[in-house]
Amino acid sequence: MTTDSGIIRRSLSEPSAFAEVFERHATAIARFAAQRVGTDAGQDVVSETFLIAFRRRGSFDHSWESAKPWLFGIATRVIHRMRGQDAKQWRAIAAAASVAIEHGDDLHERAEAHADADAALRPLAARIAALPTRDRDVLLLYAWGDMTYEQIAIALSVPVGTVRSRLNRVRRRLRADGVEQGREGEQHGRPVEQGA
Repeated sequence: MTTDSGIIRRSLSEPSAFAEVFERHATAIARFAAQRVGTDAGQDVVSETFLIAFRRRGSFDHSWESAKPWLFGIATRVIHRMRGQDAKQWRAIAAAASVAIEHGDDLHERAEAHADADAALRPLAARIAALPTRDRDVLLLYAWGDMTYEQIAIALSVPVGTVRSRLNRVRRRLRADGVEQGREGEQHGRPVEQGA
């Protein structure tokens, strides 16, 4: 099987070859973008991501066999540029939750694992929206982008240790926020639900 790196190298002299990179990764980018900004804006993210990738294919680091982290990094930056209003983005999350299972057979095989992550994230939307952008990006690339720490580091151009510390900080903050909300519920006579 030809690596993404080999295809991108070939596309420098044969531009149509880049279509194979699109075919390999468009579904994953579309799923991630739809979860971040909604289905309609997500399609714009996909288009813009691959247009930028095509234009910048000459600067691709060929020490990476897969273009996935590079493409997710581009998509994350496109999302930042496209969304001017965080409120609009987070209203789209509820609608995007149903999109996750509608994107192909390879996702179907992993749907159960992703459903657990999606179910845990949906109730946390407001708390996730309040996270600093860099922490939120790491969390969502991990949870929705199905990326390893190493791939996230490449996508965001940060060291792997930074990815680990940001995820750790997010987990601590979300846990602390959950405990604080639980205490508020106790004070108002409501039962406290224990969350993950």
